[in-house]
Amino acid sequence: MPTVPPTQVKSEVEISPNLSPSQLADVHEVLDEFADVITSRPGHTKTVEHVIRLKLDTIVRTKPYPIPFAAQAFVEAEVRSLLELGVIERSTSPYCSPIVLVRKKDGSLRLCIDFRKLNALTVQDATNIPLPEDLFTQLSHSTIFTSCDLSKAYWQIPVHQSCRHYTAFQTPLGLMQWTKLPFGLMTGPATFIQLRRLVLADMKNVVCYFDDTLLHTSNWSQHIEGLRYLLSTLRRHGLTVNPKKLVIAKPSVEFLGHKVAKGTISPLPQKIDKIIQLQAPSTKKNLRSLLGLVSYYRSFVPDFATLTKPMTDLLRKGTPERIHWSQECQASFQAIKRALSTQPILIIPDGQEVFIVRSDASNCGIGAALLQMRDGILRPCKYASRKFFPRETRYSTIERECLAIIYAVGQFYKYLALRSFILESDHKPLLFLKSGKAKNSRLLRWCQGRHRAPKRYY
Repeated sequence: MPTVPPTQVKSEVEISPNLSPSQLADVHEVLDEFADVITSRPGHTKTVEHVIRLKLDTIVRTKPYPIPFAAQAFVEAEVRSLLELGVIERSTSPYCSPIVLVRKKDGSLRLCIDFRKLNALTVQDATNIPLPEDLFTQLSHSTIFTSCDLSKAYWQIPVHQSCRHYTAFQTPLGLMQWTKLPFGLMTGPATFIQLRRLVLADMKNVVCYFDDTLLHTSNWSQHIEGLRYLLSTLRRHGLTVNPKKLVIAKPSVEFLGHKVAKGTISPLPQKIDKIIQLQAPSTKKNLRSLLGLVSYYRSFVPDFATLTKPMTDLLRKGTPERIHWSQECQASFQAIKRALSTQPILIIPDGQEVFIVRSDASNCGIGAALLQMRDGILRPCKYASRKFFPRETRYSTIERECLAIIYAVGQFYKYLALRSFILESDHKPLLFLKSGKAKNSRLLRWCQGRHRAPKRYY
């Protein structure tokens, strides 16, 4: 098996061990050509500048928080490092936000700025954040993946000269202000998204979510040319890539908390391990945190809402903060753990294939599944579910089943709109609705909305 040459950049980059000698040579050639782009030092783009617009012409000045004596040496060293990088500069601004120290997972400290008061006066940006499902859908035919992160991504974007004084903060070395985009500004993510859209606008085989960038192709020649074009584009815009976060030409890759492989997506094993190790919560706050964690993967679990009903019922208004964790709750918790520990895999929806929608209603909720044929096997693309509202528990069986159809089509609307699809239900009386002769006013109202939905086959 060929080995990576002992250069610093190449030793830090993760390259697929499955490459042939000629493919590995192609990768080394690209790494040599773009050694200036693949560096831990942040670049400097001129493509965009961060602008801060305030609602009111009011000076924001907050008294600095006390810095522990044990952390003062760390703060001074960080400030000197930021000055050396050109990320901050000395300031005479009347504005001042305080330093706050945050402990990382490894126990070390991170220097942050508390911009909450400045953010309260900042005009929001209307730029929308891309949805993960929109990005995953683009990967359905890809088999080779390269992922990368920018080096200290925000610090590659300059703050407009006219706005820098807003970002001032007090340090043991005096008042400083940011020349590059700091973390914590409310409109920072919007500026970063604008940059990525401008930089990658003409690249069809690249998706990105903030600084996570994924190059995906279905063959080697396309991939190596795509990698070369991606790096040349970043160079043209003054951006650099972190070599420790550059993973090249893998058959599977981690992206947005998931493992993406050939036409499939699955939860990351390390994330599932954390869920399996969770203990039963004792308060509403702990329960909300638990449900928030497991809900990230709810599209992998059929009837998720029904399984978690005993737990979510504990969050109803009027229930005590300290919860009673019953045997039913524990059984529900274990069922979720089992469902996720079986390493569920979903196929990535393919817009060229026919979708099949299944819906079902139980006594307590609605379940739906989006499926497609893949290699002659009907496989799930995603699941959706919710509990019944109190009024819906009084619906008749046919009303519940019809509601399940409406819910299913609504949940998967992006995939189904403007195309034909197959709808499957185990409630045969629903066929009567096709005649348009239903006398139930609720069913009639729902049926009259059919003209707004895509064409369906029953």
